[in-house]
Amino acid sequence: MQQSQLSNSGDFSLAPFRRSDNLRAVWQLLTTLVPTALLWATLPWIWQPLRLERLLIVPVLALLVLFSARSFALMHDCGHGSLFRSKALNRSVGFLLGVVNAIPQYPWSRGHAFHHLHNGNWERYRGPSALLTVAQFQQLTPQQQQRYGWSRHPLMLFPGGFSYLVLRPRLQLLLGLAEWVGAMAAEVRRDGWQALFSLVRRTKSFQSSHWYTGGEFTDLAANNGCVLTSWWLMSQWLGAGVFWSCYAIVMTCSAAIFICIFFVQHNFPESYAHRSNDWSYFKGAIEGSSNLILPRVLDWFSADIAFHSIHHLCERIPNYRLRACHAANQHLLDDCTYLRLRDLPRCFKLILWDSGKQRLVSMAEV
Repeated sequence: MQQSQLSNSGDFSLAPFRRSDNLRAVWQLLTTLVPTALLWATLPWIWQPLRLERLLIVPVLALLVLFSARSFALMHDCGHGSLFRSKALNRSVGFLLGVVNAIPQYPWSRGHAFHHLHNGNWERYRGPSALLTVAQFQQLTPQQQQRYGWSRHPLMLFPGGFSYLVLRPRLQLLLGLAEWVGAMAAEVRRDGWQALFSLVRRTKSFQSSHWYTGGEFTDLAANNGCVLTSWWLMSQWLGAGVFWSCYAIVMTCSAAIFICIFFVQHNFPESYAHRSNDWSYFKGAIEGSSNLILPRVLDWFSADIAFHSIHHLCERIPNYRLRACHAANQHLLDDCTYLRLRDLPRCFKLILWDSGKQRLVSMAEV
């Protein structure tokens, strides 16, 4: 790509693709949630001892994993306000999909917006793996360096994925509430029992390390209430053993998929990895986002997030217009990074940021 073509985002045709379509969004929801419900409904029939149908558990769970990953991708669009035309619809459907994915959508979307705002600025945002700089890594002991490498090994996507969806949101609420109890107890010790009469005011001014606003706490609490209720209902229906055996596999693998996609779309050879003082939002989108070449069926299940440079140029483009927008601007995207499935293992080696050379490097290079 010529340098003049990379001057700014004004060279791209983006506006025609920003328009959301409620009918297409509803169709995407139906074709995701209805098959998900039907697949779960087959489990009582499949999960029978000494029946040949039990062999179907493997393809059923594989499909549930893929549909779970797709529902997360649609939740992602709601967070950007792009799936539906109205803010209220994006917010309410996003909450529903957050329950399906067992993660509070509103706090997640706010954190994800921070990523978009600083993509490629590795001084501000170090990715989902919280990568160290080379200097920080060299200050670790050999044992700590080894643990750091293992903790970012691709196999850690699986326990990490389970923790990310199933454990972390519950712990956030419990730990945040524990902080609140401690803070209110400190208020009572300082001001006496009359502090209880201003509990609401003191609660509103309370700052937790596990949420940033009252809206985030409300979404976190409501999500946990709905998710825990759904777990109880599903356990009553399927039996706790059957439900948790299947649910743990589905959530672990689906989380591993989208964390993997997120990782390789920003951690790849020659990815744009600059400091704040010379960082460019536009270059972060074009040079700091890879585009994946996937089989068409995987593009469908991932809601075309593979067209990632366009997504970072304009996050308000809904997933069902990303492919067309990418095609319309292909002449400006030819020199972007394109990755195939066979290229992904190389990306997982890049787990350190060399702030001096402003690039991602492997432990072996250090």
